[in-house]
Amino acid sequence: MGAGMITFAGALYGLLAALAAGVQFALASGAPWGHLTLGGEFRGRLPRAVRFGALAQSALFLSMGATMAGAAGVIGWMPPGWAVWATLVVTVFTTLSHTLARSAPERRLWGPVTVAMLISALVITFAPRVA
Repeated sequence: MGAGMITFAGALYGLLAALAAGVQFALASGAPWGHLTLGGEFRGRLPRAVRFGALAQSALFLSMGATMAGAAGVIGWMPPGWAVWATLVVTVFTTLSHTLARSAPERRLWGPVTVAMLISALVITFAPRVA
């Protein structure tokens, strides 16, 4: 696997994670997109207590994006190995939750996004490292 593929995977993961973080931040701020998250349990704006979770998810997505972008050499930071593995595990569960969500709009939007993130994370995590 070439360095260009790893760099592309890191940039793609970082971009998609930033997109997800932005949507979560918008949900936390009161955007009426409840049908696109949490299995579509909430229509319109999320309840105030649930918005705090969306804010935490926004921060999590940003840290995951920085971790994978760093591991791929896209940004000037190399995360510890455990952080890359933890990000991969969270990405697996995120992908499963979105591709199996009860909400069709959530599956249609986040299914492809999280599958692309998962493929990128696998490329980055299992890429051979040259010292």
